[in-house]
Amino acid sequence: MYKLIVFLLHKYQALLVPLMLLSTPAVAENTYSIYIDADFSGTQSSSLSIKQGINTALAEVDFKIQGYIFDIVLKDHRANPLDSRENLQSFLNDDNALVVFSGLHSPPILSNKSFINNNKVLLLDPWAAAGPITRSTDIENWIFRLSIDDTKAGAFISRCALAEGFKKPFILLEDTSWGRSNHKEIVLALRGENINPSGIDWFNWGVETTHAKLMLSKITESGADVIFFIGNAPEGISFVNAMIELPKHFHLPIRSHWGITGGDFTEKTTLSTREQLDLQFIQTKFSFLNESLTPFATSVLIQAIKSNKSIASKHDIKAQTGFVHSYDLTKLLIAAINQAGLTGNKAIDKKAIHKALENLKHPVMGLVKEYNQPFSPYSTSRLDAHEALDTKDYAMGFYDSNGEVLIIKKE
Repeated sequence: MYKLIVFLLHKYQALLVPLMLLSTPAVAENTYSIYIDADFSGTQSSSLSIKQGINTALAEVDFKIQGYIFDIVLKDHRANPLDSRENLQSFLNDDNALVVFSGLHSPPILSNKSFINNNKVLLLDPWAAAGPITRSTDIENWIFRLSIDDTKAGAFISRCALAEGFKKPFILLEDTSWGRSNHKEIVLALRGENINPSGIDWFNWGVETTHAKLMLSKITESGADVIFFIGNAPEGISFVNAMIELPKHFHLPIRSHWGITGGDFTEKTTLSTREQLDLQFIQTKFSFLNESLTPFATSVLIQAIKSNKSIASKHDIKAQTGFVHSYDLTKLLIAAINQAGLTGNKAIDKKAIHKALENLKHPVMGLVKEYNQPFSPYSTSRLDAHEALDTKDYAMGFYDSNGEVLIIKKE
């Protein structure tokens, strides 16, 4: 009887062990997510280009950093600050969400800035340009930018326009926090050159061509010789199409912020329209579309084509600003993570990466430039501490006959 029991036990174990092996779950790899909180509805080109830039930089390290697999989560705020707040709350509720990349629009960040800083949301900004974004009045500052900074952009646009010989600029701005921050900086820049604008006017999102024509008539009557335009693609389309429908003496040169490049501007304005107008806009100094690329830039382009199904050539990167800045910013993030290490505890890791970003020990090669300690610890006496770029990295650009952005190179 004893032998029978032992035999049955051994037989049962022989059957049980394979079953146990089959039922044992595979050990999941550690993961972290990068959120993109941007407008995937109204300015889709800019948001998709940001995703492509992040994806390309992550692909270079096989989406693995410090033993963790990284993926990208898309959140559409539709340019609405309330939707952005919901996306940020989702980020806080997601234990696997480590960092948020913002999009083209400044108002969602400005409206939620205290929420971001007080809740320690690690936010990286590759496009939105409003000056106050990285200037915290809170104890904490968790926003880092690699983009144009409107505390300097207005002066740069003004300086370039005045160097061309313009003397009577009219300032035309969208009536948002972004527009108001630009208004302040442009007026100050012009005042520094002893120039008063010939006029200032404001428009709302969704302005139609008929109303745009009335505003352009007012601008022409002011005696302006150039328009400084602060707006995004939908409104830029309205004003440009309205201008071309007016007699030629209404066709004033336009020196614009880069918001017009983040949407479908070239799809909804004809080549003939663009050729008849003198339109330039601020950019940063790198573009895949300018002269021959460096070996580094060529290798990035090859990786972009390899890792993004929608990119078959450099011409498929529709909003290059978003790609270039998000690629460079992701390279800085990867360097900070490698310097800080990862524990799997979101709160600990965010804090360590924040500290590392402010104290990067080694240079990081990017498309715009090589970054040497691009960020530093923030204080109200160091307002540029979370700005990776400055005016040396700015340029003006224009649309070529293919509707692509080229950089104007200064001699």
